[in-house]
Amino acid sequence: MNRRNFLTFVGVGWIASSLPVAIAACASEKTSKGWQTVGTIGELDKTGQLLAKNSPVGSVLVVGRSKSSNLVAVDPTCTHKGCTVEWKGDAKKFQCPCHGAEYGADGKVLKGPANDPLKTYSAKIEGNSVLVQ
Repeated sequence: MNRRNFLTFVGVGWIASSLPVAIAACASEKTSKGWQTVGTIGELDKTGQLLAKNSPVGSVLVVGRSKSSNLVAVDPTCTHKGCTVEWKGDAKKFQCPCHGAEYGADGKVLKGPANDPLKTYSAKIEGNSVLVQ
């Protein structure tokens, strides 16, 4: 094997061994075991809620504070007509501004016209990130 072939062989080997690292670095913000990053604790703590319309899992509304262990996360799309529900912290419920449907913190319907519950997610804080699954 001449010098040129040897250097080509080593160079191709180095590139091939670096490829998995490069792919992982460029991948979306996935974390282990299906958890997805939807925002930061700074965004959450600013108002006590974090709305991520284009997160990796779709539209997500996370309610709570970074110091609390009780985060609530739902798909904020009203199951009646598709409007985005709002969190009413004093009443501890989600309310649709379009037709008045109400949902509990667990996503279950409290008041129609909606019949189906909101989709819920598990939520946690890891480092500076808010994650849902």
